[in-house]
Amino acid sequence: MPDLKNAGEFINSYNKIDSQLRDLYGFKPSQPFTDVVRRCAEKNSVVRRYENDLADYARLRNAIVHQSTDGRIIAVPCDDVVENIRRIERLLCTPPTLGETLKDKRIVSIEDSISLRQAILLISRTGYSNLPVYRGRRMAGIVNNRRIIASLGGVIEAGADVGRYLSETPVGEILSESDLFVYYKFLGKKNTLQDVLAAFEENKKLLAVAVSESGKVGERIVNFITPADLVHISKIMEDYS
Repeated sequence: MPDLKNAGEFINSYNKIDSQLRDLYGFKPSQPFTDVVRRCAEKNSVVRRYENDLADYARLRNAIVHQSTDGRIIAVPCDDVVENIRRIERLLCTPPTLGETLKDKRIVSIEDSISLRQAILLISRTGYSNLPVYRGRRMAGIVNNRRIIASLGGVIEAGADVGRYLSETPVGEILSESDLFVYYKFLGKKNTLQDVLAAFEENKKLLAVAVSESGKVGERIVNFITPADLVHISKIMEDYS
């Protein structure tokens, strides 16, 4: 007798993946699963990684569901296939979240009233290139090397006294609200690791993903995820079970 348990578990995971992808990306029920997978691979790194497996599983699913004329099961997935499709199901349907998998980092932050000179010295001492700037309890912006160089360039071009500018200019004066949405992505602890990967894929200018409790701009940042962290993020997803 074929192992009907494996067939049942396979179909269960397959149906959950199918439903999740259609819900996430708005595909119609009539659209073939292989077409859904192909289109989702352009948007989702998990689907892209397992695209060939999912295409094979679509054919296996049809062989399981569409029985031979005498009612016999004509295909049964092996244990490795069931384990793999269940892994894909977990990654897509119950993906690991930032709050579950990443510890809060020690984030060096500054007040918007300190001088630009002090901010530069702090960046030099700590090696951190993204410093949240707070006005009271609310984050007013993020200062980074790019913003500092841009502001200094303007001063030098105008022939002004750079030393005086650095000492007398509060760091809050050089902040740019547009920087927050061009060079950063704000996510909350309930967002997933896949959301992080997608953020860097969608925006090649991204310097970091800023993590706060709910992902709202202005909240206290508890983690920065930079391109250097992506290998670690991918490893967590590979090991996720």
